[in-house]
Amino acid sequence: MKYKRDMAQNKHTQFMQLALGQAKKAFAAGEFPVGCVFVAHDEVVATGHRQNSAGVELNEVDHAEVVTLRQLLLSRPGFDCSEITLYSTMEPCLMCYTTMLLSGIRRFVWGYEDIMGGGTKLNLTGLAPLYAQMDVDLLPDVLRAECLQLFKDFFQQYSYWRGSMLERYTLKQK
Repeated sequence: MKYKRDMAQNKHTQFMQLALGQAKKAFAAGEFPVGCVFVAHDEVVATGHRQNSAGVELNEVDHAEVVTLRQLLLSRPGFDCSEITLYSTMEPCLMCYTTMLLSGIRRFVWGYEDIMGGGTKLNLTGLAPLYAQMDVDLLPDVLRAECLQLFKDFFQQYSYWRGSMLERYTLKQK
């Protein structure tokens, strides 16, 4: 794994702004404010945000990245996911990270670190050959301050993950 800036910073900022827009939609609906955008060849190919973190259909499957992947696969069957750069307001969790890897996505850009469940710290080289040979590009902290503020606002207003390590860490950040 490596951390690199493979595009001009303004491109990363532009696409992260779109992910923030998706996160704000989630927040407005009372959902955990994670937004996601898939970009291929400087074109947005899919967008999504966290769903069902509140309400009657509560589940831990409808994360922004999974929702976005489903949207892409429904709208563009057979799309080559190896061309995608994933932008997310929060570092993908272990479930989302490995799901995206298995789908062919190898470039990840995020705004705010998930200190409780972030998957990008997983040492792929220590795993089975399927993962060990993957070459992954990781870029954290794009528009971190804006993403952090959205999570702070969320934790001050909603009870999802109340009392968690993530909430405590987030509310202490400056």
